[in-house]
Amino acid sequence: MKQPLVSILIPFKNTEAFLNQCFDSILEQTYENWQIVAVNDHSSDGSRSLVHSYAKNDRRIHLYDNEEKGIIGALRTAYKCSNGKFITRMDSDDIMTNNKLEVMVKSLLEMGKGHLAVGQVRYFSHRGISNGYERYEKWLNHLTETGDNYSEIYKECVIPSPCWMVFREDLDKCNGFTPNIYPEDYDLAFRFYENHIKCIPSSELLHLWRDYDTRTSRTSEHYAENYFLDIKLRYFLKLNRNTNRPLTVWGAGAKGKEIAKRLRELDIDFYWVCDNPKKIGKHIYGMEMLHFNKLNSLANPQSIITVANAEAQVHIKKFLSGLNQKSMEDYFFFC
Repeated sequence: MKQPLVSILIPFKNTEAFLNQCFDSILEQTYENWQIVAVNDHSSDGSRSLVHSYAKNDRRIHLYDNEEKGIIGALRTAYKCSNGKFITRMDSDDIMTNNKLEVMVKSLLEMGKGHLAVGQVRYFSHRGISNGYERYEKWLNHLTETGDNYSEIYKECVIPSPCWMVFREDLDKCNGFTPNIYPEDYDLAFRFYENHIKCIPSSELLHLWRDYDTRTSRTSEHYAENYFLDIKLRYFLKLNRNTNRPLTVWGAGAKGKEIAKRLRELDIDFYWVCDNPKKIGKHIYGMEMLHFNKLNSLANPQSIITVANAEAQVHIKKFLSGLNQKSMEDYFFFC
């Protein structure tokens, strides 16, 4: 039986220093029926020439120029030029483990449509990995091991952008790369969630994620925190908000203030609570900060939690559990 074709979409821009390792890791895959659809996003270094040399030596590698500008446009161009049964993304500065495609294809064939193959990831860098990236890697891999990725989707992107694979029909169902919304990986993760594309649990390390100073997620304005809050709030109001229940925002830090400001702009009523005695009773944006015990007197409230401190989050969960409230139904951690 012939292996189904996997289309690997690779947008690239000025990653000449890393492309060899990226492409060589694909050439070494145990799964052989793949095509690379590489799209040059207006590179000014030797990236395009390097990819062209790979394409000359392997008919499975196809090179195109971005018809638009930016990573979303490059992904749209790549997807339009692909014809695989399965679709996956790859960052041009990263490395696949040699069994990545085989493991993901096997998972999808076993589980069928309506599923998303994901895998464990590991950051690497010539200078070592920061504590923040270590925490993100550990958190993401813990979710992936059980397939519970969506259970904390409002915290941060729960689907690693270069480590997923899906049936073409399911990506189309989720509107593919059509929306011009950044960060594009987080928006797509919410659309997988919205369309009930189930994550397949995985304990296998499948992707090596490179960190360096000039990577896009570090330098582009599109990956700034305010964009993340836009996406979180928009999808919460669309997918999880029950307008028949009172809404509270817990936390008066920067994120809490931003969420409160946007809810006010949308003319959405809410109660604003916190556990900081220095802020309780004060007025911000014309609203009084209330003690979190206010939730005891509300009838079946929903809450957006914007408190980032891990120890404080434990206490908040304990308090809400005492009210018989459940995560992702009654309360949602936005950080």
